[in-house]
Amino acid sequence: MTAAMKAREELKKSTLRMALSAITNAEVAGTEAVELNDEQVIKVLQAEAKKRMESAEVYEQNGRADAAAQEKAEAEVLMAYLPAAMSDDELGAIVAEEVATAAANGNTGMKAMGAVVKAVRERAGSSADGSKIADLVKAALA
Repeated sequence: MTAAMKAREELKKSTLRMALSAITNAEVAGTEAVELNDEQVIKVLQAEAKKRMESAEVYEQNGRADAAAQEKAEAEVLMAYLPAAMSDDELGAIVAEEVATAAANGNTGMKAMGAVVKAVRERAGSSADGSKIADLVKAALA
């Protein structure tokens, strides 16, 4: 953030301040203040980036291209601080393995979806989007 301040990068500076604020809010949420570990901070940043992308879509639907561009730019700044997302091929391979494991245990069809999604999330960690996982599992089980 200091580098952004010195370089007078207003977008980056404001986005990083917003991210720090979101992290602080997450730390003090609930009945007791806690310090977030790295994985929890990544989840907060992913949620903030997702909010920005969803807001950009809404702005575009309502004809506000300037606000949509601002939201997309903020999301890109946040994405720079997140670990690289898992590729669709890697995620597809994990899904295929977990579907095969579930089938070997006697779980087939859409009844197995919950167990497969849970197993894929455990293996993929924070590098994969939950909705993408659900879509791939649904397609594999259908």
